[in-house]
Amino acid sequence: MPNGIAAARNIADLQLLARKALPGPVWNYLEGGADDEVTKRRNTAIFDDVLLTPEILTDVSNIDTRISMLNIDFGFPVIMSPTGMSQLFHPSGEMAVARAAADHAVPYALSTMATTTIEEVAQIGGRRFFQLYCFKDRRLTSELLDRAKASGYDGIILTADTPVSGNRERDLVSGMSVPMKFPLKSLIDFSLHPKWSLPMLFGKRVALANMTGGHWGTGSAAGVIAMVNGQMDRSITWKDLDWLRATWNGSLILKGVSAPIDAVEAAKIGCDGLMISNHGGRQLDGAVTPLEQLPHIRDAVGDAVVLILDGGVRRGTHILKALALGADACAIGRPYIFGLAAGGPAGVHRALQILRTEFERGMALLGVRCVADIRSRHVRWSGQQAATDFAVRLERNAWPNRPETSDNGPWTAVGRSAFSPGKAV
Repeated sequence: MPNGIAAARNIADLQLLARKALPGPVWNYLEGGADDEVTKRRNTAIFDDVLLTPEILTDVSNIDTRISMLNIDFGFPVIMSPTGMSQLFHPSGEMAVARAAADHAVPYALSTMATTTIEEVAQIGGRRFFQLYCFKDRRLTSELLDRAKASGYDGIILTADTPVSGNRERDLVSGMSVPMKFPLKSLIDFSLHPKWSLPMLFGKRVALANMTGGHWGTGSAAGVIAMVNGQMDRSITWKDLDWLRATWNGSLILKGVSAPIDAVEAAKIGCDGLMISNHGGRQLDGAVTPLEQLPHIRDAVGDAVVLILDGGVRRGTHILKALALGADACAIGRPYIFGLAAGGPAGVHRALQILRTEFERGMALLGVRCVADIRSRHVRWSGQQAATDFAVRLERNAWPNRPETSDNGPWTAVGRSAFSPGKAV
């Protein structure tokens, strides 16, 4: 195990430090998935099935990791994905994440389930999105939209894959469920982690900061969480997305897309971006991974929308692979929370520093000078995927191209088609 944040060599090292810092119930809440956690594990493992094809004798003395997307200039193609209850992992919570994101010139997406208010995060500056649910009581949704607009948020990310909560069995065992009921083993674990437990007992109360007063009431944290769970709307349809598009004038991103048919419909309605996601493997176990569906979705929507891969990214080379398969950027959740839990603000900075350094090094070793140079020819699927990949390329008889390389500034994402490792589903 590394001796401190500065010694962390990779995201896996931050994961180890986070595991040491957090009590078992909190760690399992962070790291756990649904059911047997097959999808959660495959989200990262699938990257091993995509192989990079480096090209040599290219001048890579100057590497440009910047992109421009959704009217935002990125330092490198990463978005800080929305994660709930960040103060549960460190008292600095969302404010530490927002500051790190601003310092690294990447956008931060604040969760509806945040422990810091919409307005407080806006004071940090930097580019930011707000993640939203369509609640049964649309007044609740509209209030959050109005606050995000008043606070200058660049865009809304609508999460659409949570009609009900997934079956997260680790939380049922540890007591991190609603209502919370901790067994003796969990209570002992809390006592063995005083650096976490004492601030939780005597510091600022962790609460869902954007869900107090007004229509939310003034009940206990457990009561608010129960109310939120009860507000998850199983009846949400494309009409609700249409309503949101008409209501919100900024960028609109739909999160939870896996099927190409859904991607096409979202593009028709006017979504600016799609977040290809299975909720970190926390909802439907056995679902396809974002990386597997990425090429199919790019083929389905063409240049119509921005595609953001959300799920499984642990290395800078994972970002390279996703971009070669058709993504415009990648979203990270657990990696920066590992850093937050391990070392607060310094840990979040270290997570971004690690990924950016790996991404830049990977670009040089791949033989590309800027993001626009990353093409579908730089990857191939291994094993059984390789044969179908080759067949698809023969059938299409062309390699779709990104925009030409430019030395005059960051690449502007306009969407690209990418080869698919088989037929779209």
